[in-house]
Amino acid sequence: MITQRRVILLAGPSGSGKSYIARRTGLPVLCLDDFYKDGDDPTLPRRNGQIDWESPASWDADNAVGVIAQLVRDGKADVPVYAINEDRRVATRRFDLADAPLFVAEGIFAAEIVEECRRRDLLAGAYALRRPRSATFLRRLSRDLAEQRKGPRVLLSRGVALLRAEPAVLRRQTGLGAEAARGREVLRRVAHLLAGHPPAR
Repeated sequence: MITQRRVILLAGPSGSGKSYIARRTGLPVLCLDDFYKDGDDPTLPRRNGQIDWESPASWDADNAVGVIAQLVRDGKADVPVYAINEDRRVATRRFDLADAPLFVAEGIFAAEIVEECRRRDLLAGAYALRRPRSATFLRRLSRDLAEQRKGPRVLLSRGVALLRAEPAVLRRQTGLGAEAARGREVLRRVAHLLAGHPPAR
């Protein structure tokens, strides 16, 4: 019987419903978007003179894996709080798994750390959400406008670019080890994993 905590990584294109599905599992949810680099970080990638926030290099993978490892080991950790509209971390918060044997770490770059989490024996499963591209586009635009992440013109332009890039995003994520699955399939797999994982000691 497995008693060690494990993480479920949930990737997928922007707007594919990662946060929604993660909450539906009923497990603690770590938002990997909080591990973006600050906007003044000199290592941020650029494209056409602008910061390329769609590049994995805009994200702190080492810190994300370190926090996941601490959660698996200790059941709690201090995690960053990132304000996307300010392009920076604005606070930290305590993230406590309590008695949960599994937790979900969700974000567009989650697949980037599948192999490292597997190598460290932290991984319970890894999935990349797939859904019709038009639905993803509308969901993403509605969310970004509601949260005032950027100006409407920027969000619309970004949304069209992401719509075109979505097939390539999914190919990359599955190539990195995440299994392509629809939301209901992810929930079934998580329920199966929970059936075999008693509370961690």
